[in-house]
Amino acid sequence: MTGKRRHRSAYALALTLVAALGATVPAHADTPYPFRDPSLSVDARVTDLLGRLTLDEKISLLHQYEPAIPRLGIQSFRTGTEALHGVAWLGKATVFPQAVGLASTWDPALMRDVGSAVGDEARGFQQTRPDGWGLNLWAPVVNPLRDPRWGRNEEGYSEDPYLTGAISTAYGTGLTGGDPDHLKTAPTLKHFLANNNEVHRDTTTSELRPRVAKEYDEQAFKPAIEADAATGVMSSYNLVNGRPNTVNPALDDTVRTWTSQRLLNVTDAYAPGNLVGSQKYFGTQAEADAAALKAGIDSFTDNDRDSGPTTAAVKSALSTGLLKESDVDKAAADVLSVRVRLGEFDPGGGKYGSIDASVIDSPAHRKLARQAATEAAVLLKNQGGALPLKKSAKDVAVVGPLADTLHTDWYSGTLPYAVTPKDGIEAKLGTSVASSEGVDRIALKDTATGKYVTAGAGEAGAALKESATTAGTDAQFDVFDWGSGIVTLRSAANGRYVGYNWSGFVNDQTQPNGWYVQQQFRLEAQDDGTYLLRYAGYETQESWWSSPVYLGPTGADGTLGLVSKDRAAHYAKDVVRSGVADAVAAVKGRDTAVVVVGSDPSINGREAHDRTDMGLAPAQESLVEAVRAANPHTVVIVENSYPTTLGSLQKQVPALLWTTHAGQETGNALADLLWGDADPSGRLTQTWYRSESDLPSILDYDIIKSGRTYQYFTGRPLYPFGYGLSYTSFRYGGLRQVKGGYEVSVTNTGGRAGDEVVQLYVHQRLSRDEQPLKQLKAFQRVSLKPGETRTVRLKLRRSDLAHWDVTRSKWVVEKGTYDVMVGSSSADLPARTAWRVDGETIPPRDLSKVTRAENFDDYSPAIHLVDESKAGGTAVSAASDGAWLKFADTRPAKGADVFGARVAGSAGSVEVRLGSPTGPLAATAHFAGTSSPYEYTTVTARLSAAAKGRADVYLVLGKDVRLSTFSLR
Repeated sequence: MTGKRRHRSAYALALTLVAALGATVPAHADTPYPFRDPSLSVDARVTDLLGRLTLDEKISLLHQYEPAIPRLGIQSFRTGTEALHGVAWLGKATVFPQAVGLASTWDPALMRDVGSAVGDEARGFQQTRPDGWGLNLWAPVVNPLRDPRWGRNEEGYSEDPYLTGAISTAYGTGLTGGDPDHLKTAPTLKHFLANNNEVHRDTTTSELRPRVAKEYDEQAFKPAIEADAATGVMSSYNLVNGRPNTVNPALDDTVRTWTSQRLLNVTDAYAPGNLVGSQKYFGTQAEADAAALKAGIDSFTDNDRDSGPTTAAVKSALSTGLLKESDVDKAAADVLSVRVRLGEFDPGGGKYGSIDASVIDSPAHRKLARQAATEAAVLLKNQGGALPLKKSAKDVAVVGPLADTLHTDWYSGTLPYAVTPKDGIEAKLGTSVASSEGVDRIALKDTATGKYVTAGAGEAGAALKESATTAGTDAQFDVFDWGSGIVTLRSAANGRYVGYNWSGFVNDQTQPNGWYVQQQFRLEAQDDGTYLLRYAGYETQESWWSSPVYLGPTGADGTLGLVSKDRAAHYAKDVVRSGVADAVAAVKGRDTAVVVVGSDPSINGREAHDRTDMGLAPAQESLVEAVRAANPHTVVIVENSYPTTLGSLQKQVPALLWTTHAGQETGNALADLLWGDADPSGRLTQTWYRSESDLPSILDYDIIKSGRTYQYFTGRPLYPFGYGLSYTSFRYGGLRQVKGGYEVSVTNTGGRAGDEVVQLYVHQRLSRDEQPLKQLKAFQRVSLKPGETRTVRLKLRRSDLAHWDVTRSKWVVEKGTYDVMVGSSSADLPARTAWRVDGETIPPRDLSKVTRAENFDDYSPAIHLVDESKAGGTAVSAASDGAWLKFADTRPAKGADVFGARVAGSAGSVEVRLGSPTGPLAATAHFAGTSSPYEYTTVTARLSAAAKGRADVYLVLGKDVRLSTFSLR
């Protein structure tokens, strides 16, 4: 029985129960109605409450900001509190490592503890927020990290859907508390579906052929929903196969079949308005909101706090017949189900109602944050035993732009305290250490006026102006290079960053921040040796201004403002202090130089802005090279949110340690790792490529055809998926099949205790379809003492070997031999065996049955997947004449003599060819065109005798012809 059917049966039973109980249910003083009685089932309580609401009240529940209903004693409610790696935007809270770092622990038990802590803190904040419930958390992000250039890479877990599912289920279970009927919080998975690019994210379409959708993208979402570790999904901004995800029918038809629980599905912010705005998919908001509700959306995140436009659109849809009241009831019941399970209507707030603000940044959570930051770090290189450092190595220098600072990202909470790398190392050594940020300090003098740019000395800073004739402290700025030509300027006068405040430039920011990161500049060298200072706060995929803007004096007092290039000031750049020279001086003669480089998460890729450069900033790379030349005992910490190409550094330096922006305990964790008080045990959750040239377009979502991720990438990566070094060594014994999986012995062969992440992969040797080179199916993290051997059992079922059969639109386990491989990474799998599986043999395609065109086996670049209708279905479209689809190994029915196809769009033809796109012509169906791309008609053509036998069939389409289905009969 499907999840939907189970749910409907339970709901019908609840209706009967409530009708029988009526108002006779024994009530507590604060529980006058059945919906307030926790002894009743969730469905019974939802049904009772829904029946007491007016239509207007039910409609009011469909917006993010749900108003109070005083007559029933119901308080206001709000969907959406950000909680990716701690509670965000509500004030000081425990800040754990970024999500990609949490996943790098490969530690579901730890992830569950972190989720539980975040859930507790969300509850703690709730006690101090009287304006409504904020326990619907918008986390975790489970989009597979198929492209490391994605601006939101830091928010996800892994390029692998299995690992993503395991980590998200653990985190979500912690957030919910593990009891689906009594929720600590209600996590929402983001962002459904295939959302991995920020460039034009609301108008680009992610083309997912069925195998990619079923085997890859959906598999990252399914586990947490199936385990009741999440209470719904958020639809993403992008389109899938030409249809906006806000109206993706899979929200209902697929996602809700994964569980028998009611789900609360929400839209992303302002996405409903995009349906009639940037996407132009519907003519009116009433049509758009009606379509979203029917597709499976329950709550509209639109127009911020103003629910008026949403309620007006829904009412209009009801009055014009686009919606029925039952559509509203269904969505309202989904919302109320979560509110009931959160304990809102229980005495005292239910099971978790007593959690208060004392849990926020508690000692236990601080300890957990340190453990998470420690386990998240990945040792990439350790040549000649450079790490761990000797206990006697106390004369240390810590240098680099991230040596003495911690950065937070857009969805981070406010750090309650900050242990920087320098702080952590000093605490470890019990003494101060030499340090330098390694950045140039400069002064800028306008060559036309002879005056220097100055800033304010107070905490609030002051407007930048050209006012000084000498380069005093107020005229000095530290220049941080973040790559791609982007720099930030920090005033030496007050240690604050310079940014645009919509009217001028002020040095008042503690770090680059904001939705519009207005602290970005470019220093553009001119032929005469001067520099132009270009404002780059809007320079991304979409520029605010039509042409570049620069800084120059705009007032009589020399105050700087925005001007065109021809009016820009020409500045002489005086280097007051060389960053490289300062860092070299700090590290010379020291026992060890620790260089901390990396990214600023507000600049180097973020929401709405993809990365265009996968390398370290050139100035940071030069800094490392100079420090290494000055001190051969150099170790490098790379602190960023994504795979990095690393250039020549990977070869030059003896030790490389990678971590994400790892939260408040970053410095303590790094110090524990550097001096060997903890063993590096993080493992990479993404392939680290050598170059951007290893990747296709970020808009290419077909990981199979484009060879993406470790599953299909045939090149040589810089570091493979699952990789990570330890301070000890491990030996794997033989692999033995046991009931329910495989066993392997793992021995710590080194002289230190350490953690190994034992990883199991499979590979199908022969298949009708192209199969992954290898695929993660199980893993387990184990701690071993020196010399200790442990038998590790890894679950693997026959059903885990299934892939999506496009010939019959079903999961299939093929008969054949499967390699089972176990080891320490996807590229190091010493324990191997073969598993002979008695499965199915996929029969030849029967094209006498109606075949959906999207179920092809291969296609030419000019083929695109498009929406068959606005309500559902996928068709294919040809961007140029000669675009082709391949349907392999077909066997037409005996006596087949007619080709038939349902087509729409421009006039053209569909050819049937055999063996190749230019092979023998078996039929040509001509098409006169239709007035709408959604208006389909059937065309036919007589098949030649050549089409009678078993062959690969190719359909060759004319430009702008849309094909939904076809048959050979």
